[in-house]
Formats: sequence, C-alpha cells, structure tokens
Amino acid sequence: MVGWRGVAGGGLGPRDADQGRGRQEHQRRKRKEPESSHDLHTPPRGFLSHVRYQFVDCRWSLDDPDEGRRLYLEAHIPGSAFLDVEQDLSAPPGRGGRHPLPAVEQFAAAASAAGIGAGVQVVAYGSSGGAERLWWLLRHFGHDACAVIDLEAWRGPLRGGEEEVEEQSFVPVERGGDTVGLDELEARRDELVVVDARVPARWRGEPNEVDRVPGRIPGALNAPWNADELPPLPSGELVAYCGSGVTASVVLHRLHLAGRDGLLYPGSWSEREQYPDLPVERSA
Repeated sequence: MVGWRGVAGGGLGPRDADQGRGRQEHQRRKRKEPESSHDLHTPPRGFLSHVRYQFVDCRWSLDDPDEGRRLYLEAHIPGSAFLDVEQDLSAPPGRGGRHPLPAVEQFAAAASAAGIGAGVQVVAYGSSGGAERLWWLLRHFGHDACAVIDLEAWRGPLRGGEEEVEEQSFVPVERGGDTVGLDELEARRDELVVVDARVPARWRGEPNEVDRVPGRIPGALNAPWNADELPPLPSGELVAYCGSGVTASVVLHRLHLAGRDGLLYPGSWSEREQYPDLPVERSA
C-alpha cells in the first residue's frame, strides 16, 4: 500500500487536521524525530477545503469474518465508515466462488450508507486486500476518486465505537471491460498474461486449508499479493486472480499505480476449482 498524497490528516477536515498536525509536529521536534512522510504529503491549510472526503475501514480476515468490525470498534481513523468484505463488498458464496462481486444494488446501498457519493474522495484502509477490493469496486461502478493508505502509517488520532456517517447517494455506472469470466479466460488463456496473486505455496499447488483443489491455472505467473513489490511481468493483456478475487485487487492496484491496468477474474480459484474437467498445473 501507499500513503495517499492529498488527504488532510485528522479524519475531520483540513482545519482540524492542521491544528492536530501542529501539536504533533511540536511533540515530534521535542523528541528530535525525523519528519514523517504523512506530514510531508499533507497539503497546507485550506488547500483541500473544497474537497469532501470519506475514510473507509475495510479490515477483514478470511479466518475470522468478525475480526474487521471488532478492530474497527476498538480503534479507527476518526470519521471512518466500515464496510465488510463478506457482507458489503461480496455477494454470497456459491458457484461464482467464495467472494463473487456484489450486485449493483447491494454495492450502491453499502456505498451510500458509508458516505460515498458524487464529489466524495474516498480514502480506504484495511487488511488482506480489503481496501484494494473497495478501490477496485468503486472504479468498476464508476467512482474513480478513491485512494488506499496503510493504517500503520497513519500519524493522526484513532478512536473507538460507532460513527455517525452522513449517508450519500451513490449512483453506480457499471464499467465494462475490466473483468474476464471463466469461459473467456479458458478460451484465451494462451494469449493472456495470467497472474496468480496467492502466496507461493498455494501457487505451487501445495496442500493447504483454503484451496479444496490445490494448483493453479496452467501458465499462470506468481505475483504474491503480500510481497514487498511485484515481480517483473511480461507485456500483454493481463488478468489477475487469487483465491476468491479479493487479494488480486492488491496486484491490480499496484499495477495501476505503476501505469498499467489489468483485468480481474472475479471468481478466481474458488470458482475454477469447482470444475474438475479444467486443467490444473502444479509444481509441488
């Protein structure tokens, strides 16, 4: 993830951020600490006074579906809404995989309740690809104004409990040409740059607790979502997948920041493994 260069730091507004940052800066100088990248990238007072922004907490865990909300209630960036990867950013599991894309109406309702609408700059943070999932979905439904930050790099205050988020009206305009389905992927597999975002052991096809059928799509290259940087990838039309379509968004986000866009295979391995007639490649 990257720090977002352009959001005031307090979660309330540019003026609140300036006042809080001034106190933090005075304390930092007393401790003789170096200036943080957050301070370096925060605009001067009033620079973003015309921008309405909304922080969104997207923390989650595949092993514990309730962990994200618990962490949010314990401590979050002030003013943040919470969106649940399982309930808000995915449709129910089934033949389309473990985390299918949400229906248009489902996502629009969740985004509206989270304070996202026209003219709102979204700042997402999370874990295990949750923030990048929201970033991808917002772009997919026509809202490009979304940045991703690392919560660990946040230098402002945190607070617990629920937030009273002002509901907005999110009007989805679904984008085409940013996904590939199972049939198209299988038909075009040899002409695409297929990238597997899972950790190396799962890409190699080693037995694990997540994949019912260990293995990968034949010819898929490994670009682990949790690696420090992406490996070199060949040119060409790129498709990213993972276990269920969430962490693949991390790879697509990093590629986008580097000036390259790719397609998402939403069903990912949790959909493909349900079809025993399809070929599986392993190196374990």
